[in-house]
Amino acid sequence: MDSNTLIRIAEALERLSPRPQPAPDFDAASAFIWHTGPERLDPVPHVARVDLSLLIGINRARDILHENTLHFVKGLPANNALLWGARGMGKSSLVKAIHDDIAKSHPLILVELSREDLPSVTALLRHLRAAPDRRFVLFCDDLSFSHDDTHYKSLKAVLDGGIEGRPENVIFYATSNRRHLMPRDMIENERSTAISPSEAVEEKVSLSDRFGLWLGFHPCTQDEYLAMIKGYCDAHGLHIAADSLRAEAIEWQATRGSRSGRVAWQFFTDLAARHGVSI
Repeated sequence: MDSNTLIRIAEALERLSPRPQPAPDFDAASAFIWHTGPERLDPVPHVARVDLSLLIGINRARDILHENTLHFVKGLPANNALLWGARGMGKSSLVKAIHDDIAKSHPLILVELSREDLPSVTALLRHLRAAPDRRFVLFCDDLSFSHDDTHYKSLKAVLDGGIEGRPENVIFYATSNRRHLMPRDMIENERSTAISPSEAVEEKVSLSDRFGLWLGFHPCTQDEYLAMIKGYCDAHGLHIAADSLRAEAIEWQATRGSRSGRVAWQFFTDLAARHGVSI
């Protein structure tokens, strides 16, 4: 076999098994996104977030998660957290806002991991474990599983960590619309058709039990909805008569058929544009 053939074989093997990526530069940003193909941590220079003070109607969840995160950055015991409940009520916004607030005074890095990339989480944890002088919030938004989804098995590497344990410098926060991370009808269906109903879904349902904190988010009241909008107006210097603001905001929510923090922000975005205010 000539040398040219050997070179081509070596190049082909290298393409099939790319070289390991260099260690991430955690000084590049305070937030990163984990990608696969190839596996890497990309810095996020500007995170899309709102200020913690503008998150209204979720005071209890805000205070508990903030205290838990503060314990974590100080090297004290802290729990993984599952933020579950109503859509648009600020679950992911709260995680990002708390990171921003605490990172102003403590070194804390936010790492976002998509549900689809959970199978690669062991490689990600290896990178984070290799930086023991840093503290990381590993964040998975909109986490849920279907009945034939096996990605949940990878989640155990984050929550339990196997024989190595979860890295001491990593905490895991997830958001979900489902308290048990899978649809109720699938839970009931598997229980009714399984040979051992009590064990059929135990492995999946018990995932939520592995989170030390369960923080529930519920639909907001009309007063909370209006207070959110007023907070946005004050923060961005948009002045409008209280009666007009209330009437327009209620009409907007009526056309949407729901109230939430997301609907409040969407209304404010429209309102700001109509009044020529940049946000």
